[in-house]
Amino acid sequence: MFRPSFHRFCAGEEKRVGTRTVSLGNHPDTERETSIASRFCDNRIVSSKYTLWNFLPKNLFEQFRRIANFYFLIIFLVQVTVDTPTSPVTSGLPLFFVITVTAIKQGYEDWLRHKADKEVNKSTVYVIENAKRVKKESEKIKVGDIVEVHANETFPCDLILLASCMSDGICYVTTASLDGESNCKTHYAVCNDTTEGDLERHVYNLKATIECEQPQPDLYKFVGRIDIHKNCPEDVASCGGRCFTGPRSLGPENLLLKGATLKHTQKIYGVAVYTGMETKMALNYQGKSQKRSAVEKSINAFLIVYLLILLTKATVCTVLKHLWQSNPYNDEPWYNQKTQKERDTWKVLKIFTDFLSFMVLFNFIIPVSMYVTVEMQKFLGSFFISWDKDFYDEEINEGALVNTSDLNEELGQVDYVFTDKTGTLTENSMELIECCIDGHKYKGLTQETDGLSQTDGLLTYFDKADKNREELFLRALCLCHTVEIKTNDAIDGVTESADLTYVCSSPDEIALVKGAQKYGFTFLGIQNRHMRLENQRKEIEEYELLHTLNFDPVRRRMSVIVKTPTGDVLLFCKGADSAVFPRVRKDEIASTKVHVDQNAVDGYRTLCIAFKEITPDEYKRIDRQLIEAKMALQDREEKMNKVFDDIERNMNLIGATAVEDKLQDQAAETIEALHAAGLKVWVLTGDKMETAKSTCYACRLFQTSTELLELTTRTIEESERKEDRLHELLIEYRKKLLHEFPKSSRSLKKAWTEHQEYGLIIDGSTLSLILNSAQDTSSNNYKSIFLQISMKCTAVLCCRMAPLQKAQIVRMVKNLKGSPITLSIGDGANDVSMILESHVGIGIKGKEGRQASRNSDYSVPKFKHLKKLLLAHGHLYYMRIAHLVQYFFYKNLCFILPQFLYQFFCGFSQQPLYDAAYLTMYNICFTSLPILAYSLLEQHINIDTLTSDPRLYMKISDNAMLQLGSFLYWTLLAAFEGTVFFFGTYFLFQTSSLEENAKVFGNWTFGTIVFTVLVFTVTLKLALDTRYWTWINHFVIWGSLAFYVFFSFFWGGIIWPFLKQQRMYFVFAHMLSSVSTWLAIVLLIFISLFPEILLIVLRNVNRRSARSLNIELPMLLSYKHIDSGHS
Repeated sequence: MFRPSFHRFCAGEEKRVGTRTVSLGNHPDTERETSIASRFCDNRIVSSKYTLWNFLPKNLFEQFRRIANFYFLIIFLVQVTVDTPTSPVTSGLPLFFVITVTAIKQGYEDWLRHKADKEVNKSTVYVIENAKRVKKESEKIKVGDIVEVHANETFPCDLILLASCMSDGICYVTTASLDGESNCKTHYAVCNDTTEGDLERHVYNLKATIECEQPQPDLYKFVGRIDIHKNCPEDVASCGGRCFTGPRSLGPENLLLKGATLKHTQKIYGVAVYTGMETKMALNYQGKSQKRSAVEKSINAFLIVYLLILLTKATVCTVLKHLWQSNPYNDEPWYNQKTQKERDTWKVLKIFTDFLSFMVLFNFIIPVSMYVTVEMQKFLGSFFISWDKDFYDEEINEGALVNTSDLNEELGQVDYVFTDKTGTLTENSMELIECCIDGHKYKGLTQETDGLSQTDGLLTYFDKADKNREELFLRALCLCHTVEIKTNDAIDGVTESADLTYVCSSPDEIALVKGAQKYGFTFLGIQNRHMRLENQRKEIEEYELLHTLNFDPVRRRMSVIVKTPTGDVLLFCKGADSAVFPRVRKDEIASTKVHVDQNAVDGYRTLCIAFKEITPDEYKRIDRQLIEAKMALQDREEKMNKVFDDIERNMNLIGATAVEDKLQDQAAETIEALHAAGLKVWVLTGDKMETAKSTCYACRLFQTSTELLELTTRTIEESERKEDRLHELLIEYRKKLLHEFPKSSRSLKKAWTEHQEYGLIIDGSTLSLILNSAQDTSSNNYKSIFLQISMKCTAVLCCRMAPLQKAQIVRMVKNLKGSPITLSIGDGANDVSMILESHVGIGIKGKEGRQASRNSDYSVPKFKHLKKLLLAHGHLYYMRIAHLVQYFFYKNLCFILPQFLYQFFCGFSQQPLYDAAYLTMYNICFTSLPILAYSLLEQHINIDTLTSDPRLYMKISDNAMLQLGSFLYWTLLAAFEGTVFFFGTYFLFQTSSLEENAKVFGNWTFGTIVFTVLVFTVTLKLALDTRYWTWINHFVIWGSLAFYVFFSFFWGGIIWPFLKQQRMYFVFAHMLSSVSTWLAIVLLIFISLFPEILLIVLRNVNRRSARSLNIELPMLLSYKHIDSGHS
């Protein structure tokens, strides 16, 4: 369906629904087609967010949607309009700084997008107009234009492939920039009966109309048809009778996507069907949901608390001021008489104005600069993941990739890990290990002289199948696939002597083709829709490829229909046993099923092979049905699946294959470490239960001591009513687990060490039964009981899962009470849904393409890298940003509390304690850089220690550093230190003279002393918290203190012409001329930091005593290196 967001690019778009009609070469036959063509948008790509004219208003609107920014804007406006005690500059300048820095950052990023857009839009393309080759800019391409593309060029828009210079009308394309897949894909031309010599002539004279679906973002789906009116030049005889007119179906194999690159093909011609912002590439970069971390939610909660503190302070001061002024002497002393206008002011208005003035006076308790610091910390901190050399993989020559920096700290808060199996836990590097034909087992390398009759392996087969059946099986492996040939010496042909390289998006298919090659049958490629293979006798066999019934996750099988050299029509099918067994003769299943089940237990991936002979009359009917389904514009997939389902019936089972997918390096150690860290690991896979179960034992997800609870089709089919049996099992398992884990257990993570470990296995059909349950009562609700069981299991295996079911499971766990943080990791397109659904999505740069990596928040080469990503980087990121947030609120409360206390000694007159320059510079200059450096570099625990002892991860789980207790500690510490700052200086001023010349210090000196103690204390507090010192930490901490001293001398040492009052002139220099002041500053800093110093000493004493007693943290059973007994 066409999106409303395109209305700004395309006029009249709302009038077009359903399909679109495109005339080739923009030569419509009717006025209606002319009006339709004019409505399509141009080929300009607009990825930028702003223009020169809307940048300022749009950016300001977006920034002031933030609560803190909007709050400070209101404060600034109050200062401008109301007579307040502080200058508007004190809140306006920090706000201006924050807004400006953010705007510059976003503006620069958008300028880069504009630059990239211009480079694409102004690139040169060649278009065929009036039988001439015309040079154009890419942005001027219109829907219907015929575009010429040469080798290694990218397609400027979405094109229907009309003609190719290759003899069989194909071209090779790579889509690495779209989905990350670097292998070549084959696309087919509509006019595949042309040769290179007459290619241009046919394209120039082609007249046709294309009807296709409206733009939609799915890269792998396209539905359309082309009606060719004229396919010949005027000299009809010159075409040799090869011209074809009439309708043809169009599918994804005919569509060349913008951003893809033409490879191994000299030249192609295509007609533009989707341009500009309607291309699939443009649609795929829109609408990705924004994820928010738990720390952001904590920040908002803290902001509300501090806003309440601010309101309380302003209210208290307003009330006390008017109580104070109820005494006429205090209200109007002899030295400060009111004007008549002030006496006539309405009292309620006066109270409201005073309240606003106090709000302005105390507004710095809300840290506006924290947002900028947090953004910078996240952005700069994300580079440490990309720079980590441990994440570099030499095989693919790539490291980790950060797609979003907003979730760095969330890596340290994960509760549940959902992982795919194939390509994630395993290598996805397939090898055919064994096969069975008619129940006879074959394993090992064979001698070519006798086909499959001998083996070099230690494990031999039971007898052997008929020779014809062996050859039929191997021919099925060579024909039933979508493998392409990439040769080193030819583009448009494959010779027997060429160095064959098989390419395919599925490693399984390559493994089967290579397996057949080991047994003497070699696939040589496709020429002119004929599949060529070499048999064991070195003879070349050719089969005409009539139809391919492509694989999809729902059918779980694929088929081909071929015509043999003798004219017979055969269907070969391969797929999962659950998809093939119901479609073959019952008497053929038993002998093969034994081997399939045993292979699954051994951890191999199994596929069943079947075939069927099709009579000529039956093929005519099938061909007609397939063409009708392919020509449909509405519900094409459903109609084709219905035809496929009808064709793939009453087949004959030939045998099965067993493909080994080796476990990834350190996958077992990684899962063991995650368990030890208190994380629950769920494996979600589409494989058979036995295969997945064996892999789970091998990677130590299950231990030999783990008691497995099964909720599968096998366990619930024991009863006639599946729902009743399922309910019985759920109740039984819940009772067992509640007995082991009573509700009094405070932490399941710690309880695992004291009780029996349980694992749960569930399959897709049982999960559907649970999710679609009609029972609504709270006690018997299947879903709630299932969740209770799964929460108390240390590991869960979900097998036979469809991609949608994976996302449903993640969503179900994500919505549990307490909102646990979920992480999904996978490598294929079928994992994208769960990656997008979870709080944190990790993509593996695997062999099934890069869809998962492209849609993830973080991307790593191997599963083993998840260990360091969570246990080290996640731990440190969370600790750093949690400290940053608490520190910001702490230092601002320290800053504003003396101002509040000062009001009790100045008659609540709203007299500022600090100079306006100090108010403005405190958060921007004096205290900003030390905490930023700390939040980027701090390592309170060594990285090697964090990775070697996963139990440390539990110490920060459940947002431990931003809980109420931690928040109260920082708040009380700030209250204590703010009180010490004020009253320490107050008692110092009880001495009538602080200078040798008997001069008395004034209120600005008083405030400057408090401010000096404040800046030194909060900075030294951060120095005390720092465990990992670098030259950067030293530079920013001591440099910030030196800058404060320098600025104070500089600010007070010059008479500034733009200031009405020179109240800070020489104040700082005079203050430091007093020895008493020096002693007081040092003493107050020590008293303020004494509780922290005492706490550090006590912690060190406790740590040493713990080491001497050799006290160990509880260790999970799964981390005790128990031999699982499985290889």
